[in-house]
Amino acid sequence: MFLGRVIGCVWATAKNPQMEGARILLVQPLTPELQNTGKRLLCLDAAGAGAGELIYWVRGREACFPFLPKEVPSDATIVGIVDEVHVARGDGAEALPARKTTRKKN
Repeated sequence: MFLGRVIGCVWATAKNPQMEGARILLVQPLTPELQNTGKRLLCLDAAGAGAGELIYWVRGREACFPFLPKEVPSDATIVGIVDEVHVARGDGAEALPARKTTRKKN
């Protein structure tokens, strides 16, 4: 799994019939320290994510699993929304919270 931030939405009127109703979101991959890394990518949304939210996503064969038994063609899928991230420092100091709350807690 990888961290990312939703930075946009893609509308496609013509797509594979198995993708009917699936949302396609534009995601910026992030490091564990929440810094931008790599190229932006398109992910199908299996978690109900919205613009600006911190998410985790999977790629490859696992990207199709959330949609089973449908055979949805996906190389990358958002599978969760992140509430907090705690990153341990490389110098052995205690965990450094890198908090980014994106949803209201109940």
